[in-house]
Amino acid sequence: MDLDAFMLESERLWLGGADWDKAVAFVDLDAAAQVPDQFVLPSCPVIGIGSIDAPLAGVLDAVIEAPVTPDMILQQVLAKPRAAAAIAQLLRLLPSLAPEQGLTAESFAYAMLQGSEEHRLWSMSAAETPKPKREPGHVRISRNEAEMAIVMERAEAANAIDRAMRDALYEGFALASLDPTIRRVRLSAEGKAFSLGAELGEFGTTGDPATAHAIRGATLPARMALRCSDKLEVHIQGACVGAGLEIAAFAKRITADRSAWFQLPELSMGILPGAGGCVSLTRRIGRQRAALMILSGRRLSARQALSWGLIDAIVDDPA
Repeated sequence: MDLDAFMLESERLWLGGADWDKAVAFVDLDAAAQVPDQFVLPSCPVIGIGSIDAPLAGVLDAVIEAPVTPDMILQQVLAKPRAAAAIAQLLRLLPSLAPEQGLTAESFAYAMLQGSEEHRLWSMSAAETPKPKREPGHVRISRNEAEMAIVMERAEAANAIDRAMRDALYEGFALASLDPTIRRVRLSAEGKAFSLGAELGEFGTTGDPATAHAIRGATLPARMALRCSDKLEVHIQGACVGAGLEIAAFAKRITADRSAWFQLPELSMGILPGAGGCVSLTRRIGRQRAALMILSGRRLSARQALSWGLIDAIVDDPA
């Protein structure tokens, strides 16, 4: 697809500008004028190409920077345009909301996309792939005086977070948030991978989006991770994908070893990060870099994650 067909002149980004009916818009920041009066973005993602210091850069949904390319964004968005638009609109809203309110807004948007045709088609395709039967996940929680350790123990499934692990993580973070004598919470995982995200075999087990939203309101680990985020530390090795990254990003400090890599693949499923990631990633790396990760689906290496502020240090042998 020709990128030029999706270039939008900055002069059209105002209340009286012509409607934009394409799935994504790219703006040449180096040729852009000042931010127009009565500035308005179309409902689709609007991505800047050029200098991040340009006057218009800060008001767009994202500005292209390595390792993300415009072609990556274009390919992903054209495959799932409705989900991409919902992601862009949610990320625009989040900075104006308190984090707890943001989690509710994220869940509303996720529930809407659960009922979408884009997600239904992905679900039908995914259902054709046999899912291995695996033992329920386990989380080990221990305490040594003022320190709590939370360890995900499902190495054989690359610590994919199933219902049992989700509930255990919720309980562990809830205890940490309610007990003022716990001053440090350390989250880690056994095995070669920190987490491959939510257990794909459980996608679609709650068919009603409103019921799924109610369950997230009652059991989402992110809500409790947020409440103890000022004492939460995380160490990551290997894959850190989807829900695993979304939860980890609430921590005040994240370390990773050199094998670590990070990815948010939800757009390819016709949904958005619904385990708290739109909120946690926006808080940690800003809404524009969060948008780049979500809309591109691009993997970040440990070194790239460090340069973006997604992690705080590369540490191969955490204390």
